[in-house]
Amino acid sequence: MSEQTSNQKIVVVTGASSGIGRGAAIEIAARGMGVVVTYNARPEGAERTVEEIREAGGTAVALPLDIGRTDTFPAFTTALTRVLSSEWGATSIHALVNNAGFGGGLAFEEMTEDALDAYYRVLLRGPYFLTQALLPLIEHGGAIVNTSSSAVRPGDTEPGYSGYAAMKGGLATATRYLAKELSGRAIRVNSVSPGPTRTRLGDNAFERFPEVIDGLAAKTAFGRIGEPADIGKVIAFLVSDDSAWITGEDILATGGYAL
Repeated sequence: MSEQTSNQKIVVVTGASSGIGRGAAIEIAARGMGVVVTYNARPEGAERTVEEIREAGGTAVALPLDIGRTDTFPAFTTALTRVLSSEWGATSIHALVNNAGFGGGLAFEEMTEDALDAYYRVLLRGPYFLTQALLPLIEHGGAIVNTSSSAVRPGDTEPGYSGYAAMKGGLATATRYLAKELSGRAIRVNSVSPGPTRTRLGDNAFERFPEVIDGLAAKTAFGRIGEPADIGKVIAFLVSDDSAWITGEDILATGGYAL
């Protein structure tokens, strides 16, 4: 068991093997909370996240999770319950960050039912039912943060993102309703909508096509695209007690993109 006491707040961050998830996990740990890092295809990335947190004096463990397969959620819940006990001597979590997902656009004329179903399973159905599965473990006064996208807002309407944005918009709407439904347990539910951020989404698009970065940066107020830590700090704030009076909100974190 960790040297940390069982009253340490524990946060589950899905999709934390890279990008915004990793940034959020590191920033949350820096605030003194323990972190359960989930991954799907990149276990080595999750282990790097865990190592970075531990090297900074924090506590973290990694667990596999396929957010697109709701049938695996009972087994994940069992594994999570076991690791909470073995690592922290805990029986509950303080917060859940639904961050796992994938990006990339697809023109409407080329959209297929399978492609739209993939967006639905990973970006909306998965986070929705993972929240339901883990709700019994979330403590009274805890928090849920969903990663949405600035693509759901006017001003960031790019061709080819109708399917992606529809699911992210659905998640932001569900956030508001869950804030109402879970208020009886004083659980705060918010979403964060990042703008263009340097991640591996879109099959590592920014690394493969660096020429697009300047154009996106020029549309922000600060002349650069976002970094994972920029969004991670917002998420860490929303799971902390510093945001105790905020619920049902979608926080735009874009550096003034498309103002």
